Amino acid sequence: MTNSVQFVTNDSGQKTAVVLPIADYEWLMEDLGDYAVIADRRKEPTISHEQFVSELKQDGTLPS
Repeated sequence: MTNSVQFVTNDSGQKTAVVLPIADYEWLMEDLGDYAVIADRRKEPTISHEQFVSELKQDGTLPS
């Protein structure tokens, strides 16, 4: 993220909004999406690394 963040203030000088570069916004939105997926899947059952690799090889995603 860059350091070119700007703040919008009210008549009292209190910060009420923020303006940031679109690249920073997109980066933050991507992270937010990732966290949402993590939260949705946190109670799913897990499998071992060995089982995962085995399944990838069976699917042809990884070479045998």
